[in-house]
Amino acid sequence: MIDELLLPRSVVAVEAYGDDESDQALLHPEERAVVARAVDRRRREFTTVRVCARRAMAKLGVPPAPILPGERGAPQWPEGLLGSMTHCAGYRAAALVRATDLASLGIDAEPHAALPDSVLRSVALAVERERLTLLHARQPAIHWDRLLYSAKESVYKAWFPLTGKRLDFEEADIEIHPESETGTYGRFRAELLVPGPVVGFRRIRHFEGRWVVSHGLVATAVAIPHT
Repeated sequence: MIDELLLPRSVVAVEAYGDDESDQALLHPEERAVVARAVDRRRREFTTVRVCARRAMAKLGVPPAPILPGERGAPQWPEGLLGSMTHCAGYRAAALVRATDLASLGIDAEPHAALPDSVLRSVALAVERERLTLLHARQPAIHWDRLLYSAKESVYKAWFPLTGKRLDFEEADIEIHPESETGTYGRFRAELLVPGPVVGFRRIRHFEGRWVVSHGLVATAVAIPHT
């Protein structure tokens, strides 16, 4: 699902559609301490997504290492790596890349279901809600509101490592563009409404991303190149 349709070839992604109880033994002691008092669901998703990440490390030829949550929960990657992780009901994924190949990376997956109206109003700008209405009229089978939410999550995950700052939902204006007749995949553009990060001596004013709807899920990804 989160694969070459969403990500550059330099990125390695590993995904899982369920949890294996035996994976608990694969956690590093430092990671085990993080979820020592967590409920079972939290412990399972925490474990599986890290197993996915270490499998991606292996594909990149990087020795396995603990992945601990840092500021605002952002994963702390081994030196020389960038990555992003996501988990939702029935799905976990990790995407990793060498820091020499990309400046930042963000992925997100969500159940393909409608957002509650109260949530949509809190995350979407008025102009974004207008665009969602038009998209729904053309492709009513797609939950465009959930797709917008996922895109904003991917944008934030790519933003934070570059800035170390919070990006509120209303600080990015996202326009979604379907690229298939069924509306099951496409791209999006996020205009930053606050000063963007500086990458390679150039300030970035927008992020480009891709999305797909499949297997009852919505997945989005943002890859920021070196400029």
